[in-house]
Amino acid sequence: MKSIYWYDPILFNIAIPLFSLFIRLIFLSYRLVKIQGTENEERALSGSKNGIIYASWHQRLIYHVHRLHDRHVTVMVSQSRDGEYAARFINALGMKDVRGSSSHGGTDALNELKNRMKEGANGGMVLDGPLGPPRVAKIGTVILARMTGVPIIPIVWGADRCWELNSWDRFIIPKPFARISYYYGEPIWVPSSASGQEMEEYRRLLEDRLNFMTRWCDEQFGEERPWGKSVKENIE
Repeated sequence: MKSIYWYDPILFNIAIPLFSLFIRLIFLSYRLVKIQGTENEERALSGSKNGIIYASWHQRLIYHVHRLHDRHVTVMVSQSRDGEYAARFINALGMKDVRGSSSHGGTDALNELKNRMKEGANGGMVLDGPLGPPRVAKIGTVILARMTGVPIIPIVWGADRCWELNSWDRFIIPKPFARISYYYGEPIWVPSSASGQEMEEYRRLLEDRLNFMTRWCDEQFGEERPWGKSVKENIE
């Protein structure tokens, strides 16, 4: 992990608990007004003996912590300093973590997450984390699905009003009393025999499907939200 600064322990022990409490309180005010694809999650859960893998974009992480709080999800989080903050935050809200990313410790983290899933956990993957590029899926989720034999469920949400952070992906937090739309995508099963170009095709399928779902969620309340600081793209 990247060296922490002298003030990080203070933030870990004071700011994170306070922010977690604040988020818990505003979670109570959200209104889930539109939901799509609940049957996809039900079908995936009933068809898999070792859980499922929930997959979403880094920008849309925060509401999932509330929506999936009772799903026994273990999330793969990077070993960076920012990842330490993220891990402590999701731990405070009831989720567990394994540490690693595409750039450091990824193989060990995937193996650890595989073992956790054998013990009864569901997996959680942030497709474009920890630093993007935004809304471009990395291959790790597809590899985990091949390793475990369980389906990937792309999930995403939108809101009518949000705080937008000045981060690489314009991370969003719904404001109090926001109206929420939520989408469970069709499950993606990756066969154990998949390799090479097939793996890339599954990665692209996951990316395209989730981008379509993101646009659907945003357009329930207006236009699609920006993808990142300087990214302007459209899904055809």
